[in-house]
This record gives sequence, C-alpha cells and structure tokens, in this order.
Amino acid sequence: MQTTRIWDLPTRLFHWTLAVCVVGLVVTGSVGGHLMNWHLRLGYVVFTLLLFRFVWGLIGGHWSRFTTFLYSPTALVRYLQGRATPQELAGHNPMGALSVFALLLVLAIQVGTGLVSDDEIAFFGPLTRFVSGDTVSAATGYHKELGKLLVLVLVALHLLAILFYKLVKKRGLTQAMLTGDKRLETPMPASRDTATTRLLALVVLALCGGLVAWIDRLGNPGF
Repeated sequence: MQTTRIWDLPTRLFHWTLAVCVVGLVVTGSVGGHLMNWHLRLGYVVFTLLLFRFVWGLIGGHWSRFTTFLYSPTALVRYLQGRATPQELAGHNPMGALSVFALLLVLAIQVGTGLVSDDEIAFFGPLTRFVSGDTVSAATGYHKELGKLLVLVLVALHLLAILFYKLVKKRGLTQAMLTGDKRLETPMPASRDTATTRLLALVVLALCGGLVAWIDRLGNPGF
C-alpha cells in the first residue's frame, strides 16, 4: 500500500465550496423573500465555480482532468461486474464519473436558466433583456420546478452512494476529498499539487470570477 495524492487542493476546495453553495441555493430559493438576494449571490458563486471546474478539468491535477474519468460503456459494465481495473478505481470510478458529469451538467443548466429567469416580483437574471418573453417564462418555470428537482435528486443519489460505499463496501469516499490522498495497492501517478499549481488555480478562479462579474453587468441597461 502506498499513499498517493489524488485530489489536488483546488479540486477539494471546489468540491466543498460547491456543496455548501448548493445547499444554500436550495434553502434560499425555497424560502424566498429577502433571502433571494443571497440566492442570486450564491448563484454567481456557483457559476464561477463551474467555469473554474471546466478549465481545471483541462489543466488541473492528473485525476481532476476530464480525460482521466471519461469511461467507455465497457468500463462501466466492467465496474458493475466488480472487475474494474486499479486505474478505474483510483480517482472517479465509472459510476462516480457519471454522477459528476450529470451534476455538473444539471447545475450548468440551472445557472443558465437562472440568468434569464424573472420571478415577476423583484428579481430577474442579467440576461433576460436579451431573450424573448417566452424564453424567460420557460427558463423560469424550468429553474423553479424541474431544474430544482433534478438538483435535489442528484444530490440525494450522491449522498446515498457515499453511505453505500461506507456501510456496504467499507470504503470511505470523503476522506480522500478532505486530505487529497488515497492508500492504493497499485502504484498510480500522483496529481500535481504544488504552490505553482495552486497559484495557477487562483488565477483561473479570478478570471472566471471576472467573467461572471462582466455578465452580471450586462443586466444593467446602461452598460
């Protein structure tokens, strides 16, 4: 057994920050009222995080890159049959990878529809003035109903999977996302997680935040 750095610090911070924000979004969106101000702010944070994760999925640590967990149907079947290779179990396994992509996609659509939503009371997305009223209505309906439901379902499945691995397979998944390291029987390449890569992640995050701020300014007719 050897200890290997699987999840770099930027990926771990992304994971836990996104988790907190999603919970906050569900709560603030459900309560409404003055909490909608926080719903909008958290939405922008999630938007920034998703942009960051897309870029980091291309240039981040080895196991954070999309190419390391883009599995074929054959790999998925092999995993479900209990014949997964050590490589397929080191980072995101085939089922976990599906969960990750599904959640990122659903959250991206939720953010996108939020940008063109209008509650017809006091809050509206910054891009509503660029689309038709029918588009705004459809986006708002999806965002408040189906989109929210899909997020809740995927989060619940994610939590159930963690419990299943912990209680049934006797394998904890959260520890590695806290420390970044896993104890592996087979030698595997470690993710880069140096001061330089962390600084790079900070620069990427700042650029993503700048883009989101620019999109927010588009909501100002005087822009």
